[in-house]
Amino acid sequence: MGIEIIPVRDNRLLRRFVEVPYTVQRDDPMWIPPLRMERAQSFSARHNDFFRTADVALFIARKDGRDVGRISAQIDPLLMDAGMGDAGHFGCISAVDDAGVFAALVQAAEGFLRARGKTRMLGPFSMSIKEETGLLVDGFDTPPMLLMGHDPAYAGPRLEALGLVKEKDMHAYLADLLAPMSKAATAMLHRPLSRNVTIRCIDFSDYENEIRTLVDIFNDSWSGNWGFVPMTQAETSALGKHLRLLLDKRLVRFAEVDGKAAGFIVVLPNINEAIRDLHGKLLPFGWARFLWRLKVRGVSSARVPLMGVRRAMSGTMQGAAMPMHLIASVWGIAKEMGFHQVEMSWILEDNYPMRHILEKFGARQYKTFRIYGKAL
Repeated sequence: MGIEIIPVRDNRLLRRFVEVPYTVQRDDPMWIPPLRMERAQSFSARHNDFFRTADVALFIARKDGRDVGRISAQIDPLLMDAGMGDAGHFGCISAVDDAGVFAALVQAAEGFLRARGKTRMLGPFSMSIKEETGLLVDGFDTPPMLLMGHDPAYAGPRLEALGLVKEKDMHAYLADLLAPMSKAATAMLHRPLSRNVTIRCIDFSDYENEIRTLVDIFNDSWSGNWGFVPMTQAETSALGKHLRLLLDKRLVRFAEVDGKAAGFIVVLPNINEAIRDLHGKLLPFGWARFLWRLKVRGVSSARVPLMGVRRAMSGTMQGAAMPMHLIASVWGIAKEMGFHQVEMSWILEDNYPMRHILEKFGARQYKTFRIYGKAL
């Protein structure tokens, strides 16, 4: 029997689309099944604003009577502002180790994008460039942290065999909080910040404004970076709602210059530790286990998904020192809270200043995620 490509056009097919990775990767001991409820919501316009503005197609590959792969193709209108208007994206790639299945899926995505006038395909992005980004190409021997992907080792070679080539690599760094701080980091931290610079915790009594400030700094600090698309007002609101349950005020810090926020860092507990054996389900008893592990027993790892310093600080002594002091402001607290490891990701391969800072702190590059490109 040949390979059938099925466009997702209803909720029943969407449930099958969501389910594909749970079959494809179930035998990978490092893969952590995400919560099905959260995955389903990520493909809902009600919960993910991306679907209200983007042009999206989802495809399932079926062979020998079973679903063996999936892929998405999407066009983000906001990419026009990032100078990538000729490009469409693919994402959500998950398939068994079968050259024919990968070829059929990629062809379906290419056809969708080509029919809409796109001349390049980039990805994987699942779904927007601000969500899960890149395909894991190095670091298969450790499980993924919160909101990070994990792909089979064969996926990259299968895509490359179809003519997709590296566009950009992004790295994840892992810091061991139990190891002594390096002499280089200690020396830098001994240089105090200027008197007009202070570091403070997030103010939950003014939460909405704090999140807006955080996003404003993020959009400013990342503007000009490869492929960056600013967060919209709707995305800012959604981010605030999603983060609130996970944020601890001790682990969200702002750096202020003359009383105005100029930088920030966010550390989140790695809830993947708490859901690893729940098989993607919170019912009937998963909720109790999840909450007990997260709130009572605690988790030992965390991730920094968001950090930024305003571009106006670039090239200044304060701007160079601020990321170091922001990181140091949460490292000790995180250790006291029982965290042993912290991941910082994603870091663009050519973001040498940040990579240099992380390496001074003793963090090591332990995973690489690749964005692929192909002319259509």
